[in-house]
Amino acid sequence: MPTLLAFHAHPDDESSKGAGTVSMLADRGVRCVLVTATGGEAGDILNPAMDSPDVAENLKAIREEELMEAARIQGYEEVVLLGYRDSGMPDSPDNANPEAFANQDEEDVLRSLVRIVRRVRPDVFLGYDAHEFYPHPDHLRVHDMSVKVFHAAADGDRFPGEGDPWQIKRLYAPHVFTLRKMTTLHEAMLDRHGFSPFEQWLARLDGRPDRPESAIVRIDVTGYVERGRDALRAHRTQIDPNGSWFQVPTDLVEDVYPWEEFELLASSVETPAGSDDLFAGLD
Repeated sequence: MPTLLAFHAHPDDESSKGAGTVSMLADRGVRCVLVTATGGEAGDILNPAMDSPDVAENLKAIREEELMEAARIQGYEEVVLLGYRDSGMPDSPDNANPEAFANQDEEDVLRSLVRIVRRVRPDVFLGYDAHEFYPHPDHLRVHDMSVKVFHAAADGDRFPGEGDPWQIKRLYAPHVFTLRKMTTLHEAMLDRHGFSPFEQWLARLDGRPDRPESAIVRIDVTGYVERGRDALRAHRTQIDPNGSWFQVPTDLVEDVYPWEEFELLASSVETPAGSDDLFAGLD
């Protein structure tokens, strides 16, 4: 059975990065497994309707419930919680907590991931890019660990007691918005609705080079955009249903830019350029 393993930093990351693609693959018979590094307990409550003392006191447990519902919506077969604490942003008290993901011993984290990879045996692994424009310590660590587990899981000399070596075929990083995607949606929103939620984003990224086209895989998620949004809405503490995530109508997205984009970070097999399938040629 073709298998995808997705590694994310916090609850809700799995629903904001490639949720339409995972939903489509699950419907097509791909076994999808999710690994979440932290409980997201350092996150702010971003939905005013959920901002109460009771929610704040039980945020970790509530965010875990939200994660399980979002994973069910997408079709994940299994959810693995690594159980680390959310590291918060740099120089915050959360970031100094010894239980934080960013403060864990690298070899211990890598061992846990190698054990999971060798058990699940994924063809495709979703990790993160270098996140130079959002330097959250947990996201940076997911990137670092994603690259390292790609090599370590296949090396029989590394962690010999953690299962038979397994070579991941492809490592991808899902991108929420490439510059090309933002620009296209921005212009379409101005043309059809007279405003755009991408104005400030584009201004902030002025002059930033886009990802190299040769490394980008675009997956047409027509018919799955709203399901991905439903998964995101399941994270009620983090996502305001009336917020900016949903200002661009689903029909507009599917009309002008129905693709989710993934950057190829590493591959152990030949990967055709310009592919529209994460599993192309892996039959």
